[in-house]
Amino acid sequence: MMHGYVDMDTVVEEDGHVGHGAILHSCVVGRGTLVGMNAVVMDGAVLGPDSIVAANSFVRAGFRGAPRQLLAGTPAVVRREVTEEEVAWMALNTREYQELASRSHRGLRPAQPLAAAEADRPRLRGTTEVVAIHAAARG
Repeated sequence: MMHGYVDMDTVVEEDGHVGHGAILHSCVVGRGTLVGMNAVVMDGAVLGPDSIVAANSFVRAGFRGAPRQLLAGTPAVVRREVTEEEVAWMALNTREYQELASRSHRGLRPAQPLAAAEADRPRLRGTTEVVAIHAAARG
């Protein structure tokens, strides 16, 4: 959810990626930055480019981040620098969602609702080889 005060902007810069259930309140999410699921970023916080806010973290009001920071906890603190591999992984995931939006838009057409799901319903396929980062680490 994005929200904010009338005299403050809430901004997600280019290729910013906001996870499910995250709350952004009068803050700036830097270019290429990932805000994890259910994280909260508060008033006046500025996240540096190519950073990660871990899921369920709380970034306090007024926080000023630098590029490539991994933030985690409640309140969120800098844990370490984001790696080149993680930056590439974030970019791949963001591109996947951007391409999904374009593909979905191109495929829009009127339809009648189904009474039930088809027994042999196919799974969607992505356009990249992105996998969950924890699965990739296992090999």
